[in-house]
Amino acid sequence: MSYIDIINVSKSYADNQVLKNISLSIKKNEFVTLLGSSGCGKTTLLRSIAGLGSIDNGKIMLDSEDITHKNPGDRNIGMIFQSYCLFPTMNVFNNVAYGLKLKKEPESKIKNEVMSALESVNLLEKVKSYPSQLSGGERQRVALARSLVMKPKVLLLDEPFNAIDAKLRKALQLKVKELHKEYDMTSIMVTHDQDEAMIMSDTIHLFKDGVIEQSGTSAELYLTPKSKYVASFMGNYNVIEAQIFSKITGGKYSKEHTIGLRPESIEIHKEKLEAKANEFILIGVISNLIPQGNIVRFSVKIMDEYVDVDVLVDRCSGFSIGDKVNLKIKPDKILYFD
Repeated sequence: MSYIDIINVSKSYADNQVLKNISLSIKKNEFVTLLGSSGCGKTTLLRSIAGLGSIDNGKIMLDSEDITHKNPGDRNIGMIFQSYCLFPTMNVFNNVAYGLKLKKEPESKIKNEVMSALESVNLLEKVKSYPSQLSGGERQRVALARSLVMKPKVLLLDEPFNAIDAKLRKALQLKVKELHKEYDMTSIMVTHDQDEAMIMSDTIHLFKDGVIEQSGTSAELYLTPKSKYVASFMGNYNVIEAQIFSKITGGKYSKEHTIGLRPESIEIHKEKLEAKANEFILIGVISNLIPQGNIVRFSVKIMDEYVDVDVLVDRCSGFSIGDKVNLKIKPDKILYFD
């Protein structure tokens, strides 16, 4: 049973329709990501759920209640912004306590709740510090604690890790995921980063130009993309038009479909290969080798085209830029797009 329902939601700014009849459902305690490039409508939808922006048509339901026109403060929804939105003249304790003080909660309860939230985000030692004395990662954790202390039904996160350096980003991602489970929250995150979405999410909704291009788990969007756009956005696929693939296979490809190939699904060999039934062998030259952690991405030039191949680091010895190589493509590794 769904906990949040977005029903036929549309929104325009002047002549620009940023949300086009969007419908989606979110289960209780699910971690959902609205993914897409800048201007695709994902942040507009998030702000609409929070009550920070109106919609032109449609409904927003939370726990079977229509909250479309409810004031933001009456929705019991927490939101963490990319810019943190901390009060610079308040220390950490008072920033986190702000919402509870507005509700006129007893001082003893405020102290207990704030200290518990700060303990959850590992910031007890910073309780008297001011935002200017904190790192970006620490400020983001204060913003997280400020939301958690209110015990929201839903937590919204707008590009929460965008301004944090790569080393801290992964640790914070894991911390947010851990707290999502600990506090039994339903969480909705907006990001343009597909890797972040795949790490964090139970379900991803990939947006394009105000519509949802595809919804599913990380694995579903990565392994079975429904369009060239999804393939390119989610997996660094090699997306090759039919006539080009026909050319680089020497005319052996005769279908009219554009193909998609994951870089890790292509075999690379220095020795000459013979194609078996339905296999394709492409002959090219290594133009670049790009280390990416535990893999190396080979950029292989074939005629005037480039094909990316991902190879585990421990299998890269013996390959150099300028080497002539054979790429083997098995038929079950090819995706076809209209």
